[in-house]
Amino acid sequence: SDHHLSVEGRWRPSNIKQECCALSLHPFYHPFFCRGPRVVSFPLVVAFFITLSLTFFGSVEQRLPRDTHNMATRVAFENSNEIGVFAALTNGYCLTGINRSENFYSVFEAELSQHIPVLHATIAGCRFVGRTTVGNRRGLLVPNTTTDNELSHLRNSLPDSVVVQRVEERLSALGNIIATNDHVALVHPDIDRETEDVISDVLGVEVFRQIVGGQALVGSYCKFSNQGGMVHPRTTVEDIEELSSLLQVPLVAGTVNRGSDVLGGGLIVNDWSSFVGLDTTSTEISVIENIFRLSGAGGASGGGQLAGQQGQQSNIVTNMRSALIDQLS
Repeated sequence: SDHHLSVEGRWRPSNIKQECCALSLHPFYHPFFCRGPRVVSFPLVVAFFITLSLTFFGSVEQRLPRDTHNMATRVAFENSNEIGVFAALTNGYCLTGINRSENFYSVFEAELSQHIPVLHATIAGCRFVGRTTVGNRRGLLVPNTTTDNELSHLRNSLPDSVVVQRVEERLSALGNIIATNDHVALVHPDIDRETEDVISDVLGVEVFRQIVGGQALVGSYCKFSNQGGMVHPRTTVEDIEELSSLLQVPLVAGTVNRGSDVLGGGLIVNDWSSFVGLDTTSTEISVIENIFRLSGAGGASGGGQLAGQQGQQSNIVTNMRSALIDQLS
């Protein structure tokens, strides 16, 4: 009579055939096994477990958090590739101008909303929030044309740790004349002394008057985070080395939007993500991802892993930066 191989490895009579076939979800109770030992094929068993393993690990990969992918994202504001004009990004928040559709905002919301607030904003009723504001994770500076309602909206929407300050500066396009990360700010040589003090106090950074590639609009022609930076393509090697030593991050000369040297207009970036204009080429994106350490940087935006890595390095970096600033001041 027919027999069946039990889970314990013993032969059992075929009167449990119906029972084992009813439990066909278990690999050892598959109907193929219910016919007796002579039809049990080892390759079938191997193929079954390989398929099961691939299915399991595939589902695990799909459940990995999105923030393990750190890449530059192409985006456009209506028909404009100058996304840095209409958006501002820091390690603590993201501002976007009001668009006729929600496409522009939704790109930032999908990538960032789990980690930092993403909010609509206007400055003096205008949408170009990226060029009129400047900030980092500690604060946000807005021009004196900002209305009281707009100022209240920003203060109510941003985290309590972010200080929002209105600046009385005649050069009101703050995003064009200031470039900053969480430690150092480069500013236009003609900026007011009072504005320089406000930048230092609100953003908690060391402030240096600089030009980049012969351009005084440092916010337009360079972009840097705490991980790296990019400068005007005509910046000399000597100037790049000097700026890199000052900022204590690696720098490279580059372009966005298929050769545009207006980096502040075509690129926004923080320590774990970046967004570029739709015309940016693959080569330009590769340079951006490498210099800002986005590709393979791993996980965790604004979360525990990134905070832990930065915490381990903070003492060394702070000491190096303080020593350099003392020499240059």
